[in-house]
Amino acid sequence: MSVKPLEDRVLVKPVEAATMTASGIYLPESSKEKPVQGKIVATGPGKRLGNGQIARMSVKKGDTIVYGKYAGTEVEIKGVEHLILRESDILGVIEG
Repeated sequence: MSVKPLEDRVLVKPVEAATMTASGIYLPESSKEKPVQGKIVATGPGKRLGNGQIARMSVKKGDTIVYGKYAGTEVEIKGVEHLILRESDILGVIEG
């Protein structure tokens, strides 16, 4: 099963938060924050403009992104949690 996002949506696999602090203290599951970074797994073709043309996406498959804490819709694909969110919900691309 594969998911192809529509219009200006992207499919993102969230990057898991660290389970241990820099000083070596393990964090319990309840204290972990919701991830705000992820890797793009698939993108839609882009948003359809009023004149019928499609605007190119500014992100691509494989980009690591930062998104809003409560952005998108959570979906489970083959037992793995993913997010589907709009391109406008992406706050930035992590380079390097």
